[in-house]
Amino acid sequence: SFLLGSTTARTAYRLPSSSNIGRFTQRWASRYGMAPSNRIPWVDSRMQGLRRSVHVSGMFDGLQESMSNALSMLGKDEKLTPENIKKPLKQIRRALLEADVSLPVVRRFVANVEDKVLTMDVQISKALSPEQQLVKVVFEELTALMGSEKSDLVTGSPGGGPRIVLMAGLQGVGKTTQTGKLANLLKKQNQRVLLASLDVYRPAAMAQLKTLANRVGVDVVEPNPDGKPEVLAVEAVERATKEGYDVVILDTAGRLQIDDEMIGELKNVKDEVQPTDTLLVVDAMTGQEAAKVVKAFSDAVDLTGAILTKLDGDSRGGAALSVNEVAGKPIKFVGVGEKMDDLDPFYPDRMAQRILGMGDMLSLIEKAESAISDKDAKSFEEKMKDGTFDFTDFKAQFGIMEKMGPLAQIGKMIPGMKMSDRELTEGEKRIKRFTAIIDSMSRRERADPSLFDKSRPDGIRRRVRIAKGSGNTLETVTELIATLKNMRGQISAMMGVRQQPMKYVIPYNTILLPRFSPDQVKEAQKKPNPYFSIASMATA
Repeated sequence: SFLLGSTTARTAYRLPSSSNIGRFTQRWASRYGMAPSNRIPWVDSRMQGLRRSVHVSGMFDGLQESMSNALSMLGKDEKLTPENIKKPLKQIRRALLEADVSLPVVRRFVANVEDKVLTMDVQISKALSPEQQLVKVVFEELTALMGSEKSDLVTGSPGGGPRIVLMAGLQGVGKTTQTGKLANLLKKQNQRVLLASLDVYRPAAMAQLKTLANRVGVDVVEPNPDGKPEVLAVEAVERATKEGYDVVILDTAGRLQIDDEMIGELKNVKDEVQPTDTLLVVDAMTGQEAAKVVKAFSDAVDLTGAILTKLDGDSRGGAALSVNEVAGKPIKFVGVGEKMDDLDPFYPDRMAQRILGMGDMLSLIEKAESAISDKDAKSFEEKMKDGTFDFTDFKAQFGIMEKMGPLAQIGKMIPGMKMSDRELTEGEKRIKRFTAIIDSMSRRERADPSLFDKSRPDGIRRRVRIAKGSGNTLETVTELIATLKNMRGQISAMMGVRQQPMKYVIPYNTILLPRFSPDQVKEAQKKPNPYFSIASMATA
């Protein structure tokens, strides 16, 4: 909200004043268990008008909105009954069908939710409101539908050699690109990776894989379009074994459709090299058809999992919700963008949180971890504590956010965040304007914001000079200065709330962050570095 401006922040969170950090609206406050004193009344007429004006696009937006509407239908009922859950369940059923989830899966899901809600433990029921009870059950069932737990690549190789990952998929789904992304991800985990293309039918695919390998900094077997796929696979594995690679990834040829020739080729390669993982790359935009493709491949060549591509552009979510249930195979990774860093492990529980509008703070923190070094994080931590956060640090945060991904992607991880494409685009422009202004300051001005105080004889003159030098208006410069001062105040207030050292604890009841579940707190406490600061700044 600091970056997107006070107007946008007030629209998204209903801020009563610039001195009060954004708290959740009444609906979200209730859902996250916040005290009534922390709630801000929801202005339905204004927000409903805003929702109608927002163009819905991006990951699960359509499904998220439909599920949110369904879960808010209970009103002020004191308990759940077979009668009052009919309407929400009907809306949930419709939402899942519109998301392109297969009908049998939808029927089983709704039946499970209904059965679980009506047989819920009495003690739990007393502790939660009816809406919270329904949210809890839907969250658990969504998580189970997508596989319950994160599924990793198989560790270790039966023969003691390198792990072998065989990539399969139809033509045009981004298989070769995902091969490069997976290599990049494994490299970040300190794995030594070797790539090899088995696509002898399309020389451009071999050239593409070599380009991607060079981009992410891993080795690749020299292209050989005259060889046989199974022979090339054996040669790649032999080289990986001889030269001490940890993982070898084999990129196979694609087809426009599943045929006997394609399946036969995959079987031959599997028989020769015995891969530890066989992953099918599928397009999330195809909805439940993706689940059918995974099942067809798995029946033929026994997959170990799937990679969903283009998930960032899938507003429905049918593929993510159907693959595990229909095909019986877990989703291991998801492609969420075009960059080489845009491949994430698939967490069913975190994805369920996003679908229900709960955000995904743990993933946000993990992105912050990868965007900043331990040394920089600790330095920034000290400046936050001392209240010496200056324009140079402010600019550094812009760089961190750029590494973490687009604002739209980060916004999806923040609970209750509802912003239009136009507002997010304006936020990106705002960052560029602020960066230009900071670049126009002298070193002394960046370190001492008080030089711009209007009470100083040269305060206004400095502002005018910076505005002209950066190509911005005087109002924008003034806005940046006010933003930094407000941020300093908010950080100081936040630090005053905390009583424990930041190094090991991520709080779950601060004014900046939503309340985490106990399990999330335990997982977050395993983090040995003060990334809370960065995640908080990204949230702000």
